[in-house]
Amino acid sequence: MSDPPDDQTIKSKDETYIQLVNRIFSNEPFKEKMMMPTVMGRPVIKTVEEKFLDSVTESCIFKSLLSGVMGFALGGAIGLFTSSVNPSIKPPGQQETVREILREMKTSSIGYAKNFALLGAVFSGVECTVETYRGKSDWKNGTYAGGITGGLIGFRAGAKAGLLGALGFATFSTAIDYYMRNSY
Repeated sequence: MSDPPDDQTIKSKDETYIQLVNRIFSNEPFKEKMMMPTVMGRPVIKTVEEKFLDSVTESCIFKSLLSGVMGFALGGAIGLFTSSVNPSIKPPGQQETVREILREMKTSSIGYAKNFALLGAVFSGVECTVETYRGKSDWKNGTYAGGITGGLIGFRAGAKAGLLGALGFATFSTAIDYYMRNSY
């Protein structure tokens, strides 16, 4: 039988373990050469700046702002398209000027852009928050976010519109998520 370890040996092992954990999870670079496995190519150790940039771009606020900006651009393009296709009928004898046409195109584009920006920002922010709260990345996040977003946007017109908006947007979000996850 071997003798049980004495207190000095246990204390030494505990200190070694604590030093190892502190070293792994600190942001300080390693001073000596490290052996790292190269299973998937050469490993890359991120700098402090890269870690900071990753944390910023993965935040819910950044995702929501980016979705709002992209929604504004997409909505503006759709508004421009719909205004160019939408005929405006003038009474006989009146001529429509270029200035009126451009003003109508601008109004339509800005209206669509604002709506798409709001929809994108709210949906993205809610989905990110739901995903963070649940700790999972699955189809349910989009469904919950669609229901909440549709309910919030529809609720401006009343409770019935809020319920229908929640059901419709949750269904649409689920269908899009199902298609995106299973199309590849």
